[in-house]
Amino acid sequence: MARRSAQSEDNALDRLPKAPLTRESLAQTLALARYVRPYRARFFGGLTTLFISASLGLAFPLLAGSLIDAALHPAGATLPVLGAVSLDRIALLLVAAVTVQALASFNSALSFNRVGQRALADLRRDCYARLIALPMAFFGQRRVGELTSRVSTDVAQIEGALIDALPQMCRQVVFLIGGVTMIALTSGRLTAIMLGTLPVLIAAAVFFGRRLRRFSRETQDQLAATNTIVEETLQAIASVKAFANEAFELGRYERANARVLAAALSAARWRAVFVAFFIVALFGGIVIVLWFGAGLLRAGAITPGELTRFVLYTTFVAGAMGQSAELFSQIQKTVGATQRVRELLRETVEIAPDAPVAATDLPERLRGEVAFEGVSFHYPSRPEVAVLRDVSLVARPGERIALVGPSGAGKSTLTALLLRFYEPDGGRLSFDGREAKEYPLAWLRGQLAIVPQDVLLFGGTIAENIAYGRPGASDAAIRDAARLANADEFISAFPEGYGTLVGDRGIKLSGGQRQRVAIARAILKNPAVLILDEATSSLDSESERLVQVALDRLMKDRTSFIVAHRLATIRTADRIAVLEAGRIVEIGTHAELSALPAGLYRKLSELQFGQSEG
Repeated sequence: MARRSAQSEDNALDRLPKAPLTRESLAQTLALARYVRPYRARFFGGLTTLFISASLGLAFPLLAGSLIDAALHPAGATLPVLGAVSLDRIALLLVAAVTVQALASFNSALSFNRVGQRALADLRRDCYARLIALPMAFFGQRRVGELTSRVSTDVAQIEGALIDALPQMCRQVVFLIGGVTMIALTSGRLTAIMLGTLPVLIAAAVFFGRRLRRFSRETQDQLAATNTIVEETLQAIASVKAFANEAFELGRYERANARVLAAALSAARWRAVFVAFFIVALFGGIVIVLWFGAGLLRAGAITPGELTRFVLYTTFVAGAMGQSAELFSQIQKTVGATQRVRELLRETVEIAPDAPVAATDLPERLRGEVAFEGVSFHYPSRPEVAVLRDVSLVARPGERIALVGPSGAGKSTLTALLLRFYEPDGGRLSFDGREAKEYPLAWLRGQLAIVPQDVLLFGGTIAENIAYGRPGASDAAIRDAARLANADEFISAFPEGYGTLVGDRGIKLSGGQRQRVAIARAILKNPAVLILDEATSSLDSESERLVQVALDRLMKDRTSFIVAHRLATIRTADRIAVLEAGRIVEIGTHAELSALPAGLYRKLSELQFGQSEG
């Protein structure tokens, strides 16, 4: 089933859930301030220049009003501190204020962006480092889209708050406090009139803002549904064409597109009503203030410059209060995003054992003896289902052990325990007589390699995918591994050779080619213990022959665990362990198990070979 298509970053951010602003949630948000700490000098520098810029912005109405008064009085206008100032000097002060404000704004924006981007780069790095260090049990209970969102959408929301919302909030606070103060100093009676009109604007902004956000979310959800249809159709385009269902898919898309249009038009209507109401309310309030102010001007209670100053400061205060609802909404989203990121950073990673073996006590290489002693296991996501029950199995160094049995018997789970993706609930797993927990996890996994049934290659070159087995390997070593894996011939046939891009998940290579690249990667790693999980089950005869030859070379002198449903591929195994319902019910060679009259292996063998003969 196709994954739900991702929306644009803006749409994704708009759909983020909000978190209540409690003491605990704010404390979690402030805890991430430690990422700003290394850059605090530049941060506080940017904060200082931001306050300078906002303060000079507040000086503009004062100077503009004084400019008008100076034009009406030959002696000029009176400014605080400076006293009487001429028209030309006020104009020069205005130019100087605007210039310094522009420079301060430039420095502030640049500082906040530099600090924000560096801090967020550190946060993304820590999130990714924590994510890839988490145990497989964590990934078994989470969806990939959710985890990807932590590193992308949630961090992007924090980025918007740190780079845009925080500076904007500081600026609007200065405008609000400074504007109200200057208004009150200009005219107390006009201040009372202005404050009577502002609540109407604020209430309208909150009322319409909530509805617009609701319609915006609905539009985005409907758009997500249309994108899902597109993704599903393109991923299954062969089926669509094979069943001649182009018209059916077009109908599905048209119905979904119609819902998007209806939601978008509803949002547009409300937005148009809001714009019309806001214009009427805003300019109506200004008209009332101007009308009342004109009466005061005619009575000589205020000067023309003071009236101009008052109107400009009123627009500053109205703008600051109008943005408060949006800023509050963004802060709520940021708190929610912060909580999810903090949850990720608090997750327990795959840790070293309580009493790790010192590096000097580690052998250079495992001999390859592996022992399961009474191992039992339940998956954390399904604790009620016992996957393995009292399993005991010993593999001697260099021995080939085949694991067979019905689907769900526990074969792949045993290999997952070998790689220590999970820990046994009971019993003991040991390597070379030492419990697996006593080895450092990364070192132990460096001694193992797996060739899975479905090989998912990285989207780089063939050489990069082979070198993944031993990062930093030389070109000669990569080629030698490819030759042993029977891969050099088809790789050299490509125009770009080892520099050929394999595409997303290796889609440009055939199944057999991907398998041989995976085998070359395992050969390059040179493991002591090898895991083959249905490595040839989905290949054609010729590819299987080439892969099997490569596998035989890979298994030479290595302890190997071979998971197989096709019993013909494991006849030469040293021993075959037959699992059923999480238990080992039979163990022996192919000849020994085939001789058991009522054995499960014989039954499976007869079913398979009987079908082949038929």
